Amino acid sequence: MSQVKANDTVKVHYTGKLKNNGQVFDTSENREPLEAKLGQGMLIPGFEKGLVDMKVNEKKTIEIPKEEAYGDIHEELFQKVEKNQLPEEIKPEIGMGLVSTNPDGSQRQLRVTDVQEDHIVVDANHPLAGQDLIFDLEVVSIN
Repeated sequence: MSQVKANDTVKVHYTGKLKNNGQVFDTSENREPLEAKLGQGMLIPGFEKGLVDMKVNEKKTIEIPKEEAYGDIHEELFQKVEKNQLPEEIKPEIGMGLVSTNPDGSQRQLRVTDVQEDHIVVDANHPLAGQDLIFDLEVVSIN
């Protein structure tokens, strides 16, 4: 029986949880399995490493330290934004997601972390930065 190796395309069912409290943050349950080609940077390093050597229908649970997931929280990715720079229809609240368009047209996901009278603070870190993760994996197919 074949095993997952570098550059394979795999389909995998998964459930991702935060290690510190077990909260589920994403799952493929009741959806199509995730399909990805290994070695393309599409998956976080720890997830990809966890798949290597698995067989079809094999299930396992892996722990991924933040260094092999979304990294540490970077303070320089917190920015103060004057409220007058926001579109009028936006009423910012802590935890609200915003999207910023960069000069090159690419977009960046932001989270509001503080709301003051004249400004807000947004965080451009990945929402899972600074977190150790746990994934339950099941390989569905290997190509």
